[in-house]
Amino acid sequence: MKISFIAHGKTADKRLDSLTQDYCGRISHYLPFEFLALPNLRNTKNLTRERQRQQEGEQLGRQLLAGDHLVLLDERGKLMRSLEFAQWLERKMSTLQGRLVFVAGGPYGFSADTYSKANEELSLSLMTFSHQMVRLFFVEQLYRALAILNGEPYHHE
Repeated sequence: MKISFIAHGKTADKRLDSLTQDYCGRISHYLPFEFLALPNLRNTKNLTRERQRQQEGEQLGRQLLAGDHLVLLDERGKLMRSLEFAQWLERKMSTLQGRLVFVAGGPYGFSADTYSKANEELSLSLMTFSHQMVRLFFVEQLYRALAILNGEPYHHE
């Protein structure tokens, strides 16, 4: 199984980007993994929030393949503890045929069309984080889940 993580926009903070890339490399030791940062939209000052969400959804749509299982990282999504996420991931890895694609939205979330295409929504927390920090938090949790599934001592519970 291949896992993809798609995020909107570039990370301006090089420290966050470096940590994110470190975890992406760790994940790649377990399975095929790709992280894709979609280009920043242009002239966002002239766009309504809804139009920005629509354009980001169009960018995302160009990256999706038939058979992808689309999971939106969304504050209204399902909350899981790390062990539950590892078990969820194990079930997906054993049952899905296509890619498992996680998406972190832009600053205003997702368009209605993107929600309609999604198979699931997961939340990283009841709190709101910047879309740049979500990248780091998500790849760390994905790495943690894979370490749990492989019986490695990274997670302590």
